Amino acid sequence: MTVGVGRAIGRVVTSLVILAFIVGAFVAYQNRQVISDHFAAQNFTPTAEVVDLTARILPTPAGERVFFASEPTLDASQGFNEQCSQVDHSEEGHVLGCFSGGTIHLFKVTDERLAGIVEVTAAHELLHAAFSRLDASAKAELVEQLETAFAELSATDSALAERMQVYEGLSGTAFANELHSVLGTEVRELPAELEVHYAQWFSQRSVIVDFFDSYHQVFTQLKERANILQAELTPMRADIEARRATYDVAVAQFNAEWAIFLQRNEAFEFSDNPGLFYAIRNEFDLRRDALNEDLAALNSDIAAYETMRIELQQLGELSTELQANLNSELAPPATAPNA
Repeated sequence: MTVGVGRAIGRVVTSLVILAFIVGAFVAYQNRQVISDHFAAQNFTPTAEVVDLTARILPTPAGERVFFASEPTLDASQGFNEQCSQVDHSEEGHVLGCFSGGTIHLFKVTDERLAGIVEVTAAHELLHAAFSRLDASAKAELVEQLETAFAELSATDSALAERMQVYEGLSGTAFANELHSVLGTEVRELPAELEVHYAQWFSQRSVIVDFFDSYHQVFTQLKERANILQAELTPMRADIEARRATYDVAVAQFNAEWAIFLQRNEAFEFSDNPGLFYAIRNEFDLRRDALNEDLAALNSDIAAYETMRIELQQLGELSTELQANLNSELAPPATAPNA
């Protein structure tokens, strides 16, 4: 090999090394968020509860990386409220989670009747974290897909339209951010392009929707049953009150006429006509029997009304109890006094 050829080869090798470095640097720059999330997730030590929670929402490796990079906390104390103090909206009247300062915070709901609500909240916040990592171009494309899907879905799904009203005061992008989390965790059937998008973060998104349907059904059934009872009780009460008033008038009239009949009998008015006496008395007996039947039916309906009223009251108390268990404002202090 001549000196000239050696130098040429050296220059080529050097150029290739420089090119490889440039390509590597470009790739690293393009994937800087993934790299950053990788190291953040590696340096995060989740609690056993967070590990179990993560397993239940079935994230993809990418979803788990974003979730752990967001250093999720699970707190049943006032510490949660301190962490999410900047949240300016609530779900179902309560703040159950937030993605704030790059960190996910979750309120620990322990009521078994609301099983699944923590999982849905965790997935909801994970999707906020994922949305925040999109570049401008990808975010714009996703926002368009979300808005199109929402326009189609809300036309036939009044519950979804009502659900999103809590966010109507947000900016367009902020609204889309919330819509991104709501559709991904609460709506079972979505357009194919959105299913592909969510598949980046969850291996079985349907499991999240199952969790949502499970706990949401508790409130839905309570509301539906309460509405049915209220719809039945209102006319039932009016009917009972009207019938009771009619019954009271009929009894008063019967008693007054009976008293007159007794007076006539005591005055020996029927001495010469016992047939008239028995005819009038039989008429009173029939009227008395009819009044007693009316009273029995009235008492039966009153008892049924009272049973339904008590059920409605109990439903209200149960709803209040469940709502209280979702209210982080009622959580115990973050720290206890020293002994």
